[in-house]
Amino acid sequence: MLSIDWRVPGAYGHAKAIPPSGFAWEYLRRHEEYHRDFQNISRVKELPADELETFSQRWGLRFPMRSRNPA
Repeated sequence: MLSIDWRVPGAYGHAKAIPPSGFAWEYLRRHEEYHRDFQNISRVKELPADELETFSQRWGLRFPMRSRNPA
């Protein structure tokens, strides 16, 4: 658990320097439903385009191309 007191504005001064993509990642990496959804899609080798689109739309993500895991 973080030791930052959310009631003290000064504790979040660093957040002003985080770019929007970094801020979004900080949110997503703490979200249990995102982790569950990500685990589900990452198990599928050839994910249908409509399922990836649904995932992308739900979490506000864009994927120019799917990365490939070296096997």
